[in-house]
Amino acid sequence: MTTPNSSDSLARLAAVMESRKPRNGGDPNASYVARLLAKGPDAFLKKIGEEATEMVMAAKDVDHGGDKAKLVGEVADLWFHCMVALAHYELSPADVLAELERREGTSGIEEKAMRKVLAREQGAE
Repeated sequence: MTTPNSSDSLARLAAVMESRKPRNGGDPNASYVARLLAKGPDAFLKKIGEEATEMVMAAKDVDHGGDKAKLVGEVADLWFHCMVALAHYELSPADVLAELERREGTSGIEEKAMRKVLAREQGAE
């Protein structure tokens, strides 16, 4: 059994989303992505909030014997809507993957502390 390349799958989905942008001929009457993009950030940001809540609830259900497949489905919904946001802001999954790679090997605790220091320094300017 072969394992799909996650970055290839994300890149293909991002390309579809790019094609669904209104300026690229995406039809809001025929495409959910085109409809969200045409409605603007309020529409897809609201969906991201809803999907994040549903993902949290599914994870809590798994903690109590719930179906892990439900959690996977909710994460997929969340990622999908986050990708709509990335498309709107002219970003791609590759940008997110590059940031994750940049962080690889960095302690999350140290990284968070460094962000606080940088924020304080910027506030002092």
